[in-house]
This record gives sequence, C-alpha cells and structure tokens, in this order.
Amino acid sequence: PCALVISIPLGYFGGIGLASRNGILFKGSNFLDVMSQVNTVVMDKTGTLTKGVFKVQKVDTAPGISPGKLVETAAALESKSTHPVALAVVEFFGKDKIMLPVSAVEEIAGHGIRGKVAGDDVLAGNLKLMQKFGIATPPEVAEIVETFVLLAINGQYAGCITIADEPKDDAKQAVADLHGMGIQTVMLSGDKSSVVQKVAAALGIDRAFGDLLPEGKVEKVQALKSESRRLAFVGDGVNDAPVVALADAGIAMGGLGSDATIETADIVIQNDQPSKIASAVKIGKLTRRIVWQNIGLAMAVKIAVLALGAGGVATLWEAVFADVGVALLAILNAVRIQEMSFSTPT
Repeated sequence: PCALVISIPLGYFGGIGLASRNGILFKGSNFLDVMSQVNTVVMDKTGTLTKGVFKVQKVDTAPGISPGKLVETAAALESKSTHPVALAVVEFFGKDKIMLPVSAVEEIAGHGIRGKVAGDDVLAGNLKLMQKFGIATPPEVAEIVETFVLLAINGQYAGCITIADEPKDDAKQAVADLHGMGIQTVMLSGDKSSVVQKVAAALGIDRAFGDLLPEGKVEKVQALKSESRRLAFVGDGVNDAPVVALADAGIAMGGLGSDATIETADIVIQNDQPSKIASAVKIGKLTRRIVWQNIGLAMAVKIAVLALGAGGVATLWEAVFADVGVALLAILNAVRIQEMSFSTPT
C-alpha cells in the first residue's frame, strides 16, 4: 500500500501549499474536499463583496441641532466601535481631534451602539435601533437607499449621516467565476434591503437578503442547508462567526475580518479578494483529481501485477515496479500540483 499511504496525504499537502501561495489558508485537508463539492456560496456584503471603506456623503439634522454638534456626538460614540460605518464617521470628524467623553457603551448586534456622550444618552445605528427604543423618525428616512447612521440624543431624533460604500474591484468577476462553475450565489446582510438589492443587481448575485440580524443570517443558512445544499459562507464581521461555524466550509476575510471570524473559519482569504473564493473551489477540485489519479494508478498496476503473478508471468522486476515504482510515480504526480495553476480547467 506504499503508493496510497504516501501519495494521497502528499497530494493534499500539495493542494494546501498551492492555496497558500495564492493567499488562501486551508486549516485542514478535509476542507479541500468540501470546497470541491460546494454548490452554493453565501456571502456577507460589507467588507466581503464591498470595500468596507465608507465615506460620509451627507449630514441631515433635526431642528435645533447643528451639523457640527451631530457629527461630534456621533464620532465620539462611534469611536468605541470597530464597524466600518463607525470608522467612516470618526474619520469624517477627524481622528486627531479631541473626542467628547463617552461612558456606558453597549453595542447592540444588528442595530447599532448606545452610550453616554458628555452626559447625554445617545443612540447611533439603523432604523431598527430607533424603533427598538421608540424614537420617532422622519418618514423620508425610510426612503434613503444608501447606508446611513441615525442619531438620537436623550430620546429625541437628532439627525442622519448618509454613508456610501462601493464593491471591491474583483467582486463582479468573482461572482461570474462562481456562476461559470455552476455555483449559486447568495448575499446576506444586516444592511438595508434596498442597499443590498442594489449591490446584488450590480454584481449579478442570484439571491440577496437584507435587514438581517445575526440570527436571521443563521436561519437563512439553515434553510439553504435543509435543501441539501453544500455551501460555503464568506464573511468578515464578528456577527458572521455563528454562520461561518454553521456552513459546510466557513471562509473569513483575513485583512478586514474580526479575530472571532478568522478563528472560527475553516479557510482564510489573506488578501480579502472575493475572486479567491473561486480559486479555493478550483484548488479543491484540482487536488481531488490528483488524489483519485494516484488511487487509480496504484490500484490498477497492483491488480495487473497480481494477476500476472498468479499466472506465473510476473518477475521480481514487475513486483518492484508495482511497489516502489508506482509509489514514486504517485509521489511525483502529487508533487506536480505545486507547479500547477489553480486556473486549470475543472
């Protein structure tokens, strides 16, 4: 059994090495097999398909609140968060400026953040956060298509900061590559449904769902798994960690990704490029093909020499070839994957 015992693990090691050279970290050879069988890729939006680098576009305030006061208050509270939207608000105010004192900070998953800023009770987040705390908002807020942060001070609506994000350069090509392999694409996001649908349409994603809390993402993934789908989930935020753990293959963006998501993930894309998702699938299929080639070669030659030996035809040299020779050929075939391109047709 030398050819099987040596060449099969070596084939998987070669696949892991090829992936590493292309910026993809597999945490085990079994995930190469899983990726080769994936037929659905579920992706987060912000930081996964989009750059996650938001820029403040507009500041609208309620009567009696100045834009400067609104931004100063929002930046002070958002400085306690690592969310890309929060970082955009802080950057717009100015990272080097002196922040107002903040205390009693609480992040509310899928909603936003609350705390005391210079003694005032402040809420900063989405429309669901305002509804959760019974804050009345202007009707035009619900019609905003872009991402935004709503602020409430001492139980009163204070204003809205509109923020824009944009898709990553290779996001559309990544989706096209997955479709080319017959893989369905789904996008799940806690962002506004209108924003999510707009991004999905621009990238060509099959299905998209917005306004999801972390448990909502879990429910969507469980529903997809109940359809007997083999799926991979790609995310970067701490809220994505439960879904990453639930998927057949959890993939984390290593650059912008949170420590919790990277720790939970089975596969890490080190440079945050969505196009590497398709590369991971191709490498998995390539590795699986090499391993089956080695199994077929080893078994075919050994059975042939056993048959010849039973008939008295095989000599010592045929036996040596069936053992050592086939093992060497299988090893060379396994090592060959290191020099292959992951773009090899599958």
